Amino acid sequence: MIAYVFPGQGAQFVGMGKDLYEQNPFAQQLFEQANEILGFRITDLMFAGTDEDLKQTKVTQPAIFLHSVVLAKTAGDDFRPDMTAGHSLGEFSALVTAQALSFEDGLILVSKRANAMQKACEKTPSTMAAVLALPDDEVEKICAGITDDIVVCANYNCPGQIVISGSEAGIDEACKRLLAGGAKRAMKLKVGGAFHSPLMEPARVELSEAIQQATFHAPVCPVYQNVNAKAVTEPAMIRENLMAQLTSPVRWTQSVQNMIADGADHFIELGPGNVLQGLVKKINGAVQTEGRS
Repeated sequence: MIAYVFPGQGAQFVGMGKDLYEQNPFAQQLFEQANEILGFRITDLMFAGTDEDLKQTKVTQPAIFLHSVVLAKTAGDDFRPDMTAGHSLGEFSALVTAQALSFEDGLILVSKRANAMQKACEKTPSTMAAVLALPDDEVEKICAGITDDIVVCANYNCPGQIVISGSEAGIDEACKRLLAGGAKRAMKLKVGGAFHSPLMEPARVELSEAIQQATFHAPVCPVYQNVNAKAVTEPAMIRENLMAQLTSPVRWTQSVQNMIADGADHFIELGPGNVLQGLVKKINGAVQTEGRS
């Protein structure tokens, strides 16, 4: 069975989607539709902007979503995913590809998500850090031991790789304790804020209002959502999980493990970069992986 997976923030690169736009008339139509929906020419920034342009959250998130979804929509008439999943932002790409959300609604929600997250980041100084070579339960225990500041596990990327999220002071303290506890590395990331933590609550509230207004359909295949890492096909549950996503951890390790348990033996990453292929291989080296960007 083939599982299609979709990357999140950080996978962007200048020139992303340009070949698609130039070589495929339907892709060009979708890109131009996105420019209209967003109210600015995101394609100009994707194809010929600077790294700094693409790092702006309001640009990054819709750009990655757009690249991923256009790849899926131009994959051909025989494109039939058996299951989909996306890492954080990528979950929106996965939902549109599985036809649980329309292209238009997905793009509007991603744009609102990006703006809401930017505002939340500006409200409270916060950050994230990558932790390597320490068991999940050890990382959880050390984070839980810091009670003066907010520190939580945000991304379960693969065995031995967790990203933590929280206040600046909380992350600094957690990194010290994690290194002392045996972590190979505990390294702060260059991100705008504490994604997938309680500090994203203002963004969650704002985005939830937009999610409530969007129309969700039964997907054509199971979507493995970040919040519970399980196959979901019920529109009401998809909506509920999506509303909880911004303040809950991304359970990527568990999602991939569950997809494999349910029959996935071939993972195809659609979108910029190849990060997810690497993570899937670290979770289970026996499965086949490939990417299309």
